[in-house]
Amino acid sequence: MFAPRMKLTDYLLHWQNLLFLALCLIALIQIFYYLYFFSRIAFYKPGARNVSQSHPVSVIVCARDEAENLAKNLPGTLVQQYRTTHEVIVVNDNSLDESKYILEEYQRSYRQLQTVELKQEARFIPGKKFPLSVGIKTAKYEIVLLTDADCVPASEFWIDKMQQTFSDGIEIVLGYGPLQRKKGWFNKLVRWETLHTALQYLSYARAGIPYMGVGRNLSYRKSVFFRHKGFSAHNHVPGGDDDLFINMAATRSNTAINIDPDTFTLSEPPRTWKQWIRQKTRHYTTGKYYKARHKFLLGLYAISHFLFFPLVAAVWIWVGWKEALIVFALRMLIQGIILFKVTRKLGERDLFPWFMVLDIWMFFYYLLFATAPLKKPRSNWN
Repeated sequence: MFAPRMKLTDYLLHWQNLLFLALCLIALIQIFYYLYFFSRIAFYKPGARNVSQSHPVSVIVCARDEAENLAKNLPGTLVQQYRTTHEVIVVNDNSLDESKYILEEYQRSYRQLQTVELKQEARFIPGKKFPLSVGIKTAKYEIVLLTDADCVPASEFWIDKMQQTFSDGIEIVLGYGPLQRKKGWFNKLVRWETLHTALQYLSYARAGIPYMGVGRNLSYRKSVFFRHKGFSAHNHVPGGDDDLFINMAATRSNTAINIDPDTFTLSEPPRTWKQWIRQKTRHYTTGKYYKARHKFLLGLYAISHFLFFPLVAAVWIWVGWKEALIVFALRMLIQGIILFKVTRKLGERDLFPWFMVLDIWMFFYYLLFATAPLKKPRSNWN
């Protein structure tokens, strides 16, 4: 006996149900990330401190042909209100511009400024790792605080408040480095992606799963750097002086975050699509070296985020607008509540009114960088 052939209406109903269930599953995954991970930043409150701490700090800036940025941004680091012993080390990495003379001029006015002149390239160690390693080895103090030449602290209390995060057992402190606000939609798009990335690495750290930090605003103890033999595990990778090192060295118990607005470091945003795509592609070439569980969590989130909007459209067309709208509205309601608080904590309030548009933009972002992890990374770091 042959089973009766499925009628066309039954076949369509079967696939409609599967399509709706797929949308519900993807939406639930997204809601899980927002409620379990991202809410940790939305509702984050730093623990009260009974005793104020002051540690000697070595601030390290690596620069390569950054004369313009050093002239514009370095004073923000040199005028920090921090009475405890500290130093600012600028590693001038084979610069061919006027960087050396600018640094010499600043040294006449700021005793805490130290410079290291590198005049030879490090063989077989591409990228920023060699000059940064030299800077860390040169540092006099146990706590090092890292930033870039194109960054400026948001306040005069950056050093003070970042170092206060260290306590017994804490070896790594992750900070936030937003892009400066400019006019135009391109600025909104790149700032949204920067916020989105920060929301992930900061919330994962709060959940006990730290996986990366950004060199624009990152601090750790020299002891943890030397215990892990510096960057030797990934010296062959041009990038990763920040995220790959944190991926290797950070644990649930030794990592903390600081999102006090006074601890932010502001960076000049990319001016063109080409510049931004090059920066993001360089970042994605290091992601394949992350630990397996980090790649799984990040990949699951990205895939569910990417599939959500096409599935909403498909359900709207093939199942019904009411079903699509209910799932869409539920996810957007939870997302909106979380992002309302997150954008305020991270100083990005102007982005919130556009969060639905910017969230849809992320679908195209994933398309744009789908092949980025497969590309060969550039050997230069600047």
